[in-house]
Amino acid sequence: MNVASDTGSDNMLRADVCAAAIADAFSGDGERLCNPIGNLPLIGGRLAASTNEPHLAITDGYYTLLDNVPPVGLAEPERIEQRTIAHWNPYREMFGLLWQGRRHVMMGPVQLDRFGNANIAAIGSWAQPKSQMLGFRGAPGNTINHTTSYWVPNHSSRVFVDSVDVVCGVGYDRAAALGAVASRFHEIRRVVTNLAVLDFEAEDSDGIATMRLRSVHPGVTVDEVVEATGCDLVVPAEVPTSRVPTPEELEVIESLDPNGLRHREVPEQ
Repeated sequence: MNVASDTGSDNMLRADVCAAAIADAFSGDGERLCNPIGNLPLIGGRLAASTNEPHLAITDGYYTLLDNVPPVGLAEPERIEQRTIAHWNPYREMFGLLWQGRRHVMMGPVQLDRFGNANIAAIGSWAQPKSQMLGFRGAPGNTINHTTSYWVPNHSSRVFVDSVDVVCGVGYDRAAALGAVASRFHEIRRVVTNLAVLDFEAEDSDGIATMRLRSVHPGVTVDEVVEATGCDLVVPAEVPTSRVPTPEELEVIESLDPNGLRHREVPEQ
């Protein structure tokens, strides 16, 4: 397996590469609600809205859509002061966007399998779990009704597993079993981690979309990613290196995250 290299990538900070990869996950969405959850997903989503996807709708995470792209990590008074409200977005309108496939959410799974089934609820048996997490929240509706991507800040075999303990987000195998009800909008587009970018642009012997290694971040080898993945992973013969952000994108990233929150989430190795 050969890994391509990108000029200038050796000095690129890993968190910035992750931000660019997250931005690329939203590429082509056009007039959709960009709804990333977590600091680096927010930075990457807002990077996309500030550069190649200017028609993305940005939410403040509460009840409005914004007409600007403010920095992340603002305290409440600053957040209110710096936002420019474009549209009131109550729950009834949010669910309207959701049910029509006009939303792309990026969530953080506790567990994820090769078909994209995600767990955010509990670890261990359903009757007596070892750990209680968020619960199902909106994961079933998200994965059936619109595009979903995932962010994993610590790529490990504890996250990438053969079988998730609780199915919250619906993967490609279960979507196929559901048939037409899941065929309209179900799409698990990308999984971005601190080591690599994964997608589902491969199929198993039954024709079901399955997890594939799309690229490895600068300084990471294919073997390192495979070793850190506890489920089957399709590895192409040639695996490229994840692209680094352009100088213009780096300026936008710095303006979106002036306090460097991304580097706390993905520190340098």
